[in-house]
Amino acid sequence: MTTEEKNILIDFLDLTADYLGDGHRRRRQAPQEPETAPCLQEDQLPEESLPLAYLVEEDDEVSAEEIPSAQEIVSQAASLEDISAGISTCKACALAATRTNTVSGEGVTQPLVMVIGEGPGADEDMTGRPFVGRAGQLLDKMLESIELSRKKNCFIANMVKCRPPGNRDPEFGEMETCFPFLKKQILLLRPKIIVCAGRVAAQYLLETRQGINALRGKFTELRLSAAEGEELIIPVLPIFHPSALLMNESYKRPTWEDLKLLKSHISSWLVPAEE
Repeated sequence: MTTEEKNILIDFLDLTADYLGDGHRRRRQAPQEPETAPCLQEDQLPEESLPLAYLVEEDDEVSAEEIPSAQEIVSQAASLEDISAGISTCKACALAATRTNTVSGEGVTQPLVMVIGEGPGADEDMTGRPFVGRAGQLLDKMLESIELSRKKNCFIANMVKCRPPGNRDPEFGEMETCFPFLKKQILLLRPKIIVCAGRVAAQYLLETRQGINALRGKFTELRLSAAEGEELIIPVLPIFHPSALLMNESYKRPTWEDLKLLKSHISSWLVPAEE
């Protein structure tokens, strides 16, 4: 119904009511057009009228496809320094949102042994260095007992490069996202042996669900594809995580046996330090 038709109908109803009630037509002001709200464009709508899904900050408008993956970051890395720089800017998983510092790794560039833990803790997150808390200090003593050191012949790293909140175990998806960084480090370092500190690192690298009690005490081969069809084969020795030793002294004896096994495999490679 048009506006004109509405006005005619209203006038007729008013006239009928006047004659039925008073016997004559009463004087009235001309009917006013009701005010109508202006038609707003979508970008002119008030913010409070928008669904929550549309209320985003400009920084949140970056889609997941625009965030480079770890694989994309390391594809151009030619050195450990390049990898560390890439790790420091990585936002490929949720751990980036809660970190203080990234923890890429630490040690010599041609290590006999590469120690791989699960993830940084609070001390590591604050300093940006791996294994510097109580467990790290114990790890240093364990390595020194068989003539190993991060300053002389070891490199120390973790499965993930950012601290999981509350020192929880890193999730499989987080390790999967971060693994290209670790893999590139292994390919550049080419350690003679990898020591997995704890169940989490051992299960991921060796692709197994076996517990640490079943995995420790023996070497298992890790095979990594390198450039131009090359396959890098590295023996892996899982051991109890040093933090487990701090909580349960019964793990110290089997850990010492694992360290002696490690020493027997690398004794021929050790070169006495020059005076």
